[in-house]
Amino acid sequence: MTLLASWAAIDTHGTSSAYIVSDSRISWGNKKNFDFGKKVFASKKYPEIFGYAGDVLFPSIVLSQIVDMIDTDVLFNESMKCSEKNKIVYEKLQYSFSKYPDVYGDNPIQIIHISRDTIFDKYPVFHHYLLTWNRKYGWSKEEKVFPTKSGILNVLGSGKEEFNKNYNERYQHCRNKSTSRNVFHCFIDTLYNIQDTMCGGPPQLVGIYRKPNTAAQNYGIVYNQKRFLLGMEVPKESMYNKVEWRNENFELCDGVLKKKLQNASSQKNLIRRN
Repeated sequence: MTLLASWAAIDTHGTSSAYIVSDSRISWGNKKNFDFGKKVFASKKYPEIFGYAGDVLFPSIVLSQIVDMIDTDVLFNESMKCSEKNKIVYEKLQYSFSKYPDVYGDNPIQIIHISRDTIFDKYPVFHHYLLTWNRKYGWSKEEKVFPTKSGILNVLGSGKEEFNKNYNERYQHCRNKSTSRNVFHCFIDTLYNIQDTMCGGPPQLVGIYRKPNTAAQNYGIVYNQKRFLLGMEVPKESMYNKVEWRNENFELCDGVLKKKLQNASSQKNLIRRN
């Protein structure tokens, strides 16, 4: 189904960045897989990122539409608080779903929305929302409290149990514990070694920085010595450095050379299993 995690980087001034990472596999009951499905979304104009788990069709269609509407200034303006922006997203999801054919079984829909103040004086506020639909209760939402140290906000999908076990039993007992990179390290390690055959494919990553006047970002990922963006392999002879690249260690890297940037901090995964 999915392995998706959200997390925050925290420093002495509060939240400095927030991210959503996911696998790229879409699975069917007949054990057929498609390893290039888009599961995370980032606004090009506002500090808003989204990811989903559970059933695929509705969230993949509607989140794409919502992000496009955000980027054309149809839904948001810069003066809105995070709660106002999320209210619009939540109501749009509910309305669209009310027009959707009743074809869902017992699989829930889970959507993460992370938002940051667009206008702020010094240090912005980040908010994390979990929007959920299930057959019994319909739509609901809750806001997740940000941690006081860098770490996980939420983990979703059928791969959740394997990720949490790996994170709690191994990664939170290593030298990199309670760091932003530690969550990504655990994700990559779990994805490489996952037993759940409904999870797989390359990782895809979106994020928001604290820096003023910045929108959300889509990140290129160097994975298995190949370049991926939002789950799709980037063709040869592309303009690689139009996007920020990260490698499997969460290090800044050169999209052309597929190597860590010379001045980038080394962030090795000390306990990766392969």
